[in-house]
Amino acid sequence: MTLETADQPTVPHWPLGEGRVGDAGIVTDIVTADDQPELERLLLEMGFVEGARVELIHEGPMGRDPIAVKVDDMRVALRRREAGCIMVASDSRPS
Repeated sequence: MTLETADQPTVPHWPLGEGRVGDAGIVTDIVTADDQPELERLLLEMGFVEGARVELIHEGPMGRDPIAVKVDDMRVALRRREAGCIMVASDSRPS
């Protein structure tokens, strides 16, 4: 999936829940199911707003869950399932 605008070239973006430690980028969107408006509200309240800089800084030992994410100047812990709703434009994602 890619993000395209008239002013900038195509930028790869990905769900934060698929990231690995060290992956970083800028939040582009929150994508939740229609029956989960409370999850979208919760993520927005936690600071995952469009334009916020994020970096995956820790993942749990069992199943890589939960994860710790630096959101601008705060640190937030959440499940990968929840992080999968947060779309991020690549900043530094190793291949």
